[in-house]
Amino acid sequence: MSGRARLALCAAVATLCAACALLPLVDPISWIFQAAILLAIMTGVGALARRAPLAGPLTIAAQLLVLVLLLTVLFVPTDAVLGVLPGPDAVTEFGRLLRSGVQDVGRYAIPAPVTPGIRLLLVAGVLLIGLVVDALAVTYRSAAPAGLPLLALYSVAAGLAQGGAGWLWFLIAAAGYLLLLLAEGRDRLSQWGRVFGAAGPGRPGDGPGSATGGPATAPVRTGRRIGALVLGIALVVPAALPSLGDGLLGPTGSGPGRGGGGGTISAVNPLVSLQDSLNQPEDREVLNYRTTAADTRDLYLRIVALDQFDGTTWKPSERTVTDVPERLPEPPGLSSAVGRERINTSISTAGWYAQNWLPLPYPASRVDISGRWRFEPKGRTLVGDRGQNTRDLQYQVESLQVRPTSQQLAAAPAPPGDLLREYTKVPAALPPVVRSTARRVTRGAPTAYAKAVKLQDWFALDGGFTYNTEVRAGSGAEAIARFLRQKEGFCVHFSFSMAAMARTLGIPARVAVGFTPGTKQPDGTTSVSLKDAHAWPELYFQGIGWTRFEPTPSRGSIPDYAYPDTSDTTEPGRQDPAPARPAPPTEGPSATPSCDPGEHPAGSGTACPTLPAQSGVRPSDDGPSPWAVAALGLVGLLVLLLPLVPLLWRLRLRSRRLAPAAPGGSGTPGAGGTTDPGGVAAALAAWQELLDTAWDFGIVPDESLTPRRAAARIIRVGELPPEPADAARRVAEAVEQILYAPHPRPVTGLGGDVQQVLAGLRAGAPRGLRLRALFAPRSAARLHRATAARWASLRLRCRTSRPVTAIRRATATLRRGRQRA
Repeated sequence: MSGRARLALCAAVATLCAACALLPLVDPISWIFQAAILLAIMTGVGALARRAPLAGPLTIAAQLLVLVLLLTVLFVPTDAVLGVLPGPDAVTEFGRLLRSGVQDVGRYAIPAPVTPGIRLLLVAGVLLIGLVVDALAVTYRSAAPAGLPLLALYSVAAGLAQGGAGWLWFLIAAAGYLLLLLAEGRDRLSQWGRVFGAAGPGRPGDGPGSATGGPATAPVRTGRRIGALVLGIALVVPAALPSLGDGLLGPTGSGPGRGGGGGTISAVNPLVSLQDSLNQPEDREVLNYRTTAADTRDLYLRIVALDQFDGTTWKPSERTVTDVPERLPEPPGLSSAVGRERINTSISTAGWYAQNWLPLPYPASRVDISGRWRFEPKGRTLVGDRGQNTRDLQYQVESLQVRPTSQQLAAAPAPPGDLLREYTKVPAALPPVVRSTARRVTRGAPTAYAKAVKLQDWFALDGGFTYNTEVRAGSGAEAIARFLRQKEGFCVHFSFSMAAMARTLGIPARVAVGFTPGTKQPDGTTSVSLKDAHAWPELYFQGIGWTRFEPTPSRGSIPDYAYPDTSDTTEPGRQDPAPARPAPPTEGPSATPSCDPGEHPAGSGTACPTLPAQSGVRPSDDGPSPWAVAALGLVGLLVLLLPLVPLLWRLRLRSRRLAPAAPGGSGTPGAGGTTDPGGVAAALAAWQELLDTAWDFGIVPDESLTPRRAAARIIRVGELPPEPADAARRVAEAVEQILYAPHPRPVTGLGGDVQQVLAGLRAGAPRGLRLRALFAPRSAARLHRATAARWASLRLRCRTSRPVTAIRRATATLRRGRQRA
């Protein structure tokens, strides 16, 4: 394998090693195998293009073209021309996937499901980083700067991971980068001819250059030192990044506020940030309310309806919102024959509680609230507009308490066709066990209502399920099947599974997210806290509308219509007796919350899901910590300045070398105020700057040439015009006079001559070479050499100091022994 092929392979491996830090963020991890295959293809295309050979920019363009084609084939083949070429439809679909991916990134917590949008972001991101690494390390043979994109990839993973990326992922990423540096060192050394390894003493064939630490090992030491520097930065940057919380881009944290500390409300969808909130050691009040309802057991405060089931999770559909009407429209499907009671509720939210959906009793008829709110008719929800959220609100809600009977539900006609088609969709990837279990559980049930009640009772009473907040939430297509097999989970598992099973039976279903009624207080208000957060399924029955069921064991309250009607013993929807409804709550604080505290860690009192939250808002009165903002700004500044380090160092060095003369001398070699009576240091500094300037433009210094021959070489290779050529000769003559004349004459104006040579080289160089000389000057290698020399000197001093210290200690010991004798 050639040196460049080996370097290309190591660049791909280093990219994949850095990408491994993203593995804990999503589940499953199959995306990285796709990224590895596509990265291998793109790397092979680059190797073939360099072997052709093609110019560096053309090689990168060929790899980029292949990258676009591969992503088109993988993600949007049906919209592409001939399944390969990205036409207008494919570009539109790419845009939709990217928007969906960005929304999913903000919606889900860790580990997030690999939705198509998230998969595109992951695979495309890794391929782009791989392309940059390959271009820097292989095409332009500069592996050290390739650590910057690798560092960016690792830092993203470390910043998004809970608690930062683990040490294992850091070691994997570090090993990949060190492998790349060592491969580049070996490739550079191979260009000098045969590589001789270090030979030990007495080994046959010892000779000059074969001793340990000779020139053959210099690239290895160089790679290690560069690697240590960059990996040190990689270790500091993630440590300085503030935690980004449960959602991939969502807020989290606990802080001071009303109701005490603890608790988070951070995810747009309750599927994934749920488990952390369930195990919070402290509880917080979210809101409190007063109501005219005589019985609050059915007064669930609903926030959002999750009506789209894609096989990975449930989420809200994207729908059109309108201005909030004076009176909200009648609930869909509700008949006048169904009993109802009109109630009024006054709600106050906590100052730390900030989300963009408004908690409302369902179905609300009128909402009196100030601020910028919009109405979504399908889900009957109010959504904040232009940053409006629920922080510290007071509002009045008029709503209906719908009281259908079991006979009305059992006699409900078929729903409209469009509603039936929309709310009974199930993905093809849904495991068959979900459908077969639903049919088995509801066998013999004559109506949709009877099937719904059997499903509810199977989850809550008869199926042997237990409530357990420690169970891994899961989010893939197999999550429901795993839950049905293990029979352990919390309210999200129960509600999601019952809704999915109802859809397989042809019953329109969705999942609602909100709060259970809360706990009555002595002053007549009802307090709702994090422990009351909940998810439940809603099933649609024509004539009644969307109807709540409660499959989660010991959570919330089972509605009256899900119990047998004692006034009619021939109830069509129930064949088996069901338990009686619990007695209404007594006045005063309840000793038993809606979620059994026995299922939680001691003193937690937490309940079901974490709720949707306003992106970018922390549950804290003081907002983001200024230290976190300052740290993030510092990290961003560091990332921006790192690529500019060679440019800044080169400009600073040039200004010091060409600084004007100090009083009493003709030049300053960088001290800025020390005198140089003979102008010796100034002339030598100007000559060094001339050599480095030529080096930046590709004219490598040759130490074997005299100053006059070196200047002639710069003039010839750089194709300098007459005036810059004369300036280069004047600098060379001044240096020769300084070095060889018995009585050197002071020379002035060398700084202007060097600037004139620089202008001549710029004028004759192509644009790419000019940019390279400015932003990535080759003479910056002197900085690394100086650093390596200082480090070697320091190590040498440390080594030599140890024997001296030992001798001194031994001498002192002998002296003390003689004195005692």
